[in-house]
Amino acid sequence: MSPFRSLLLSAAVFFLLRPLDATEGDADPLYIGCVEQCKKTGCVGDRCFQHCKFSSDGKPIDGPWYMHEPLYLRWKQWDCCTDCSYYCMLAREEERTKLGDKPVKYHGKWPFRRVYGIQEPVAVALSAVNLAVQFHGWVSFFILVYYKLPLRPDKKTYYEYTGLWHIYGILSMNSWLWSAVFHSRAVELTEKLDLSSAVALLGFSLILTILRGFNVRDEATRVMISAPLLAFVTTHIMYLNFYKLAYGLNRIVCMGMVVVQLLIWAIWAGASNHPARWKLWIVVVGGGLAMVLETYDFPPYMGYVDAHALWHATSIPLTFLWWSFVRDDAEFRTSAMLKKVK
Repeated sequence: MSPFRSLLLSAAVFFLLRPLDATEGDADPLYIGCVEQCKKTGCVGDRCFQHCKFSSDGKPIDGPWYMHEPLYLRWKQWDCCTDCSYYCMLAREEERTKLGDKPVKYHGKWPFRRVYGIQEPVAVALSAVNLAVQFHGWVSFFILVYYKLPLRPDKKTYYEYTGLWHIYGILSMNSWLWSAVFHSRAVELTEKLDLSSAVALLGFSLILTILRGFNVRDEATRVMISAPLLAFVTTHIMYLNFYKLAYGLNRIVCMGMVVVQLLIWAIWAGASNHPARWKLWIVVVGGGLAMVLETYDFPPYMGYVDAHALWHATSIPLTFLWWSFVRDDAEFRTSAMLKKVK
């Protein structure tokens, strides 16, 4: 995994997936009163929701609420409580804006505006772009090692880390996929899938960093290094999903893996005579600057673009450059192996 991706992914885990403690917005008596009134009447101002209307026995009138929603909203399962919270939040923010007050967080999140039922449309769109960039990088790497570079007599590549980069590419695309899903609709399931995929990517990236940084090519040694790390990451993911979603513990684990990776890549780039190491330095420096976007947490502009969305944007060119470095590394190692064969 690239240093910038490890660093920023850990930051995203810290800032987006930390516990949603009570924040100023949801502690506002006017907001609380609005939500309670909405649950009783099914309305926020002039806007009313069919799925908030219940019969005397507590059952929704005219069947389940989702039967009354447009088709594009049904899969998101917006219910009475979530709709009341959302529209009361918008109403309170409009009032605060008129009074000259700054936006505040509600249930640990900034007041984003939905688009077709998508909670954070800009973050979703940029996650999709990152997914596409990861796919492009992985496919271009695949074409390079199998169709442009020489192959061994057994049709295997000379590059010793081909299989590892394939796994990295798949895990990266998986991580961005669940990032898009989570930003589209934040519920417990999508949160766990996003968190788990991020931890899995960080864990495997640590393995890849160790193997490439120390140029480990012996299969037995690779297994000895990988097995305990895989066991640790798997246990950690199971703990988060089936025992306790411990944000503090997960933050420590992720930051620990990131620090080790950064140290290894920094030492490797400094000691190596790799012709493309300058790309690695650009990625590291660019990733460090982009890290500021995660630490400088500001309200979403016009209700759509916040610091995390901008981080998604900066990761696009850095990811492109990182895969370029991987391709250069494949060419460099293949050339070195061919010289040994000759």
